[in-house]
Amino acid sequence: MSTLSLPQAGPSGPASASRTVGELLRDWRQRRRMSQLLLAAEADISTRHLSFVESGRALPSREMVMHLAERLDVPLRARNMLLVAAGYAPLFRERPLTDPQLTAAREAVELVLKGHEPYPALAIDRHWTIVTANRALAPLLGAASEALLAPPVNALRLSLHPDGIASSIVNWHAWRAHVLARLQRQIDVSGDETLAALRDELAGYPTPPGAESPEADSNATLNQIAVPLRLRTPLGVLSFFSTTTVFGTPVDVTLSELAIEAFFPADPQTAAALRAYAEDQAQGPATAASNDTANHP
Repeated sequence: MSTLSLPQAGPSGPASASRTVGELLRDWRQRRRMSQLLLAAEADISTRHLSFVESGRALPSREMVMHLAERLDVPLRARNMLLVAAGYAPLFRERPLTDPQLTAAREAVELVLKGHEPYPALAIDRHWTIVTANRALAPLLGAASEALLAPPVNALRLSLHPDGIASSIVNWHAWRAHVLARLQRQIDVSGDETLAALRDELAGYPTPPGAESPEADSNATLNQIAVPLRLRTPLGVLSFFSTTTVFGTPVDVTLSELAIEAFFPADPQTAAALRAYAEDQAQGPATAASNDTANHP
């Protein structure tokens, strides 16, 4: 496993110090497409009181801020911003992954990544920066430039950038549509302006040479159980589908924003190629040492 970066997470967007807690709560309510009546009913408060909070005519208690944030499913980072805007101290700590208190979580991530070999998997933060990855990822990145592989590495930029692995993606149109749609869902949920800027950047990348036509992509995808990632590699054309794993009950901001993307073989040929590659890698040093001993008794 290789640790590519251990980034410190920054603010999700522009500073909210000039905005009131009522304005921020209204933004989150509208982002969740909830009326004042619906949120008030779910929070078991009066619509009048919620209206007063949003308009700034009433200052919510710390408990009320957390109560409304819970009903609105506000991310931990943004809950801290709500508390600060209301005049309270942040509740959720943001520790670096190297912090001793996150040792158990870090070891759990490493265990999952190692256990997923010989198939590729990586851990990412909320902006898709690669935090760490297992050894099976390396064979897939041969076409990427050194500049894009220099930390911090953004997984989505690496996949669609002309100097990344875009030219190796057979079904580039289908994969691009999947990436942009997934990114848009994250933006809709989080309101993260950094993700919005990343979406606009990725959407502007040109089609790489050798990509299948959009029509071929569409027809092939309809016969799959999920949108695959099909890559030309030195091991042949490999096909994957992916899963995402997150921590279930985090109370640390960093941990709440960490996810593991695990890629599984979508066909027997991919599975066989990756198993053979892993076996060759494992036998390589032993074979070399054996040959050296034979040549120099």
